[in-house]
Order: sequence, then C-alpha cells, then structure tokens
Amino acid sequence: MEDASAAEIAAVLERVGGRLKQLRAHRRLTLTDVATATGISKSTMSRLESGQRRPTLELLLALSNVYRVPLDDLVAAPVQGDPRIRLKPSRVKGRTVIPLTQEPDGTQAWKIVIPASKAPPELRAHDGHEWIYVLSGHLRLILGDEESVLGPGEVAEFSTEVPHWFGSTGDEPAEILSIFGRPGERMNAGGTTPHA
Repeated sequence: MEDASAAEIAAVLERVGGRLKQLRAHRRLTLTDVATATGISKSTMSRLESGQRRPTLELLLALSNVYRVPLDDLVAAPVQGDPRIRLKPSRVKGRTVIPLTQEPDGTQAWKIVIPASKAPPELRAHDGHEWIYVLSGHLRLILGDEESVLGPGEVAEFSTEVPHWFGSTGDEPAEILSIFGRPGERMNAGGTTPHA
C-alpha cells in the first residue's frame, strides 16, 4: 500500500513542472517576474518547470501565492472524496437555469428547465453561436421569421446574431441543454472538424 501511495506522489510531482510553466504563461509572467516576487532564483524556477528539480512545500507555497491558486490546483492533485459537482441553479425570467461550466470565458453550457406557459416571445440578437438539445418536452424556437417546435432528442444550432427566442409551447415544461460560444467559437458535433 505504501508503494502505491509513493508512486502516486511521484506521479503528481512529475507533472508539477509543466503545471508551473502553464500557470506562469497564463499569468503572463517571466521567470524573472516570478523570481522577484517569490525570492526563488530564476535558475531554480527554470529547473522546477523543466522537471529537473522536485518542488519543496516551501517553494510550492510561495508559487501558490504568486499565481493566486490553491496548492491543490498548483500541483493538479487528484480530487479526493465526494465526486459530485454542486450545481447552483438560479431563476431567470421564470426559468430554472443550472450552469454546467465554471469558466467565465469561452464556451458556456447550461441546463434550462422552461415551465409550461404562454409567454409572448421577446426576440433578441447578440454576438455568438448557440446549440440547443431538447432533453424532454417540446421547445418553441423562433429564428428571424422562422418558427419551429423541437421534441426530445432534437438539436438546433444557430448564430445568435439572428433575432431569436425559445420557450415553452404552452402545453408542457421543456428541459434543454444550451451551449453558447462567443464569436469565432463553433460546436464540434459528432467528431467533425470545427468550423473556422
């Protein structure tokens, strides 16, 4: 059992160098910037990032502070314990919206529960691209002058620059997955090549 634990620790430590380099690049810091902020020499930083030197707890704590990440994130330690993700639903215009992504930038995903109602459509347009998958119920979708009703398992993909609205048909609630990408991002469904 001790050998397995030692092997796991060694595997985590082997990945630390790449993670340190990635975090430094993400923060747009040079080795000199980090050396100045932490007191760790530039050559030590270089050896840590290349994997030529194993990090000590003292070094990791200093780097954790500079990169503003928890120590577990710094070493990309495997998650232990309860694997469930605690999703925090919110109410938006009478709908239950559950975020499925945590990153503020890039592609956003939500599960949306739309109650049965006869709410009048309010079309809107904005930059981006949206992909909707109907999990249950039926969804009324208006894109410009076109109107469709999508059932379970059906998918719609559209530019959000086109005035659009989606909601209940009024007969039953609908549950959907919505994936929204910023301009220039497109969905990659079925293993096809993403659009440029």
